[in-house]
Amino acid sequence: MSSDFAELDHRQTPLGELTLRRRRIRALDGLEVFEVKLGDAFLMSSLFHEVEVALADLGLAGLDTAELDVVVGGLGLGYTALAALKNPAVRSLLVVEALEAVMEWHERGLVPLGFQLTADSRCRFVHGDFFKLADPDIGFDPEAPARKFHAVLLDIDHSPRNLLHARHGAFYHPESLRRLSLQLHENGVFALWSDDPPDTDFLAILREVFSSAEAQIVSFPNPLLERDSASTIYIAIKGPPLSSQLASL
Repeated sequence: MSSDFAELDHRQTPLGELTLRRRRIRALDGLEVFEVKLGDAFLMSSLFHEVEVALADLGLAGLDTAELDVVVGGLGLGYTALAALKNPAVRSLLVVEALEAVMEWHERGLVPLGFQLTADSRCRFVHGDFFKLADPDIGFDPEAPARKFHAVLLDIDHSPRNLLHARHGAFYHPESLRRLSLQLHENGVFALWSDDPPDTDFLAILREVFSSAEAQIVSFPNPLLERDSASTIYIAIKGPPLSSQLASL
């Protein structure tokens, strides 16, 4: 096999065939790129990670708490998790990942950021279904089910409409998002990556559940297409309960 291409792992998962591969792109001066495929679909590439970083940067930007407890839904190649850990206010990070293989890639150092994440004492991987753990009756932290967090950053589905699995769809409805919000501290943030343009219907749902919500378009260079591409980051903020608002009047 050419040294320009290597399949690092391939296995069956509950979501389908998962493949990790490394290749060198000669047209980009031999740049080494790591790619993840689920079946025939590309899930992620190290060539494009600006939006994964922006998810953490934008999601945590408005928080003024000195010590932040954060959840990342979806480990992937680790860019969102590492960006969160670069924020000096983050004291703990739970990364929820449904596919055990993905956690193993990081633990074995098969992906570039793996050892950086596993060496950071603030970071802990949780093997589980984010969408089930988002229910406060279960909770994100198996060691402390009633625990609350300052931010939840989600990067699993391609968008609220373009899902990895149909069962994820119920999460993007008001009732499920309300239940997620119960695991957030007051003024906590729920931030979500989407590969689609801003969705006004989904933004309306977020504004129904949270005190405020906005969609930010993040552009990034795409050297393969020789133009910019763009994704969307949704940022929703949990306000104080209605009873607290009334009491302050």
